[in-house]
Amino acid sequence: MSEMLNNVEEEFNFAEEMEKTLKKIHKGMKVEGVVTAINANGEVIVDIGTKHTGYILPGELTDDPAKKPEDVVQVGETVSLIVLQTSDEKGTVELSKKRVDAVLGFEKIAAAKEENAVLTGTVTNIVKGGLIVSSNGVRVFIPASQAVPRGGELESMKGKTVDFKVLEVNEGRQKAVGSIRAVEREAREAAKAKFFETAAAGDVIVGEVKSITDYGVFVDLGGVDGLVRKLDLSWKRIKHPSDVVSIGDKIEVTIKDIDKETGKVSLTYKKESENPWEIFKNNYEIGQTVSVKVVSITSFGAFAQIIDGIDGLIHISQIADRRVDNVADVLAIGDEVDVKITDIDYDKKRISLSIRALLPADGEAYDDEVEEETED
Repeated sequence: MSEMLNNVEEEFNFAEEMEKTLKKIHKGMKVEGVVTAINANGEVIVDIGTKHTGYILPGELTDDPAKKPEDVVQVGETVSLIVLQTSDEKGTVELSKKRVDAVLGFEKIAAAKEENAVLTGTVTNIVKGGLIVSSNGVRVFIPASQAVPRGGELESMKGKTVDFKVLEVNEGRQKAVGSIRAVEREAREAAKAKFFETAAAGDVIVGEVKSITDYGVFVDLGGVDGLVRKLDLSWKRIKHPSDVVSIGDKIEVTIKDIDKETGKVSLTYKKESENPWEIFKNNYEIGQTVSVKVVSITSFGAFAQIIDGIDGLIHISQIADRRVDNVADVLAIGDEVDVKITDIDYDKKRISLSIRALLPADGEAYDDEVEEETED
């Protein structure tokens, strides 16, 4: 008989069941509960140690709408909760996890402000004047001016994970104001300091085109902006820097000069391997015959392109084997003609060309005309 009684006691503990019956709970009470199930509708069932069935509605589980219940709690996990309301008739208790998290989280938010620490959160809502970031169960307001760079779209931030700093805390109203730009600003300052510690003229670095002007291009090197002047963008003649690069392009540049005192950095986008003078030097010489294209006409002659970035001058005296008073009477822009390279001055970057040098001498020309007349 005693063995039977022991078995009954193991199956049904009278003391525990009586305690459950007598245990009182009330609205606002903090309780501990064990997750027993997660329903298909996102409702979480919790055992709080009373006769009541505890449940957490999806909206009271987390402040982050992107998270599923399974991302927040697991069956068998013990969680801290706040009682929202009870129903003795139904034997149920409505509970909230996010409100407990918010209280604990606000303590972390306040501590982060005191420590000037960086926090991470998820952008959950776009509101008038800014956005809401959920962090540690707390909704932190980020003003538009502190959210994105100028010209950025707030809508594009929704759902993104961001780093921010806490600017203001109102413990009485449990509200906080933060800044994403403060983190970015400090990161840029740190990157700027590191750049000027390590960078030197001649270094090759990858940057992003930030802005384009008539005189050049500003490149973001990571905390520091460098300038590529128009002449340093290309070996070729260009009308405008936008002919070479566009805003947002990632380009490889070389540091020409760096002034750590003023913070100015001069860059070049031109590659020495693409230097047309080096290409010319390796492939052309005085006395060589080449085909060129007339690119401009002046009163004293015509400039003709030999290769991209290299032009030579056909002096008016070298255009024909006769006197030429007006260059335009003989040549036009776009004409392709054969010329002889008669002189190269690498120091002054000058090349002299001649059409006349390829024409027959006066006597030879006369003899040819006589032969033609005789044959006729």
